[in-house]
Amino acid sequence: MSVPLGPAAGLPERGLRLLRGRAAGYMHRRWEIHQRGLEHVPSAGPVIVASNHIGWLDGPLLVATAPRPLHAMAKEEEFVGRTGRLLRFAGQIKIARQRTDSGALRQAVRALSAGQGVLIYPEGRRGDGELTTFKGGVAYLALVTGAPVVPVALFGTRQPGEGPSARPAPRTRLDIVYGEPIRLPMQGWPRDRGMLEDAGARIHGHLRAHVSWAKDALQRDLPGPLPTGSPDV
Repeated sequence: MSVPLGPAAGLPERGLRLLRGRAAGYMHRRWEIHQRGLEHVPSAGPVIVASNHIGWLDGPLLVATAPRPLHAMAKEEEFVGRTGRLLRFAGQIKIARQRTDSGALRQAVRALSAGQGVLIYPEGRRGDGELTTFKGGVAYLALVTGAPVVPVALFGTRQPGEGPSARPAPRTRLDIVYGEPIRLPMQGWPRDRGMLEDAGARIHGHLRAHVSWAKDALQRDLPGPLPTGSPDV
């Protein structure tokens, strides 16, 4: 995959920067947000932020409060109506989850090649947040671009027994824990399946270890599985 380098190749960030300031202020007023490990997110250059995924608020929360702008890979079902217009204005990346979406991956590579940040949820859907499932897109992006992968563990955006679209009550404590990045050397073409699987296993292990560490450090549990019959979100 050939992607031009340089700032001109990046995704638009004017709308993203405008919305971040407003959204962050609102969220800090509404919820008790605690962030830890911000120093692990590089202030410049490409970065992949890879988070567990437990609730509806995860994406807006990270995009608004992260120490630098992030282009989140968001499911294509969200890109309709007012929400879709807002996501496009904020430079977010539409992705189809049921197949390998080469267009979305090209957009992400474009952003990373220009030194921007990309937010991805390797689990592919909301769930218990333990990162027991793992999709390989993050490994592909790390190998193609050489961007460091910063793990994130989120707590509080969904309570035990709640469905995937639940909103936290006002003044709920939300914890965002950034971890030490994992860096894999950039791999040019060809990249075979074995190479991608090895990279995926290394990244997956690093992300799971961070979630486990964050649970111990905070003395806090994740919400557990979604209720039986919950929609695939």
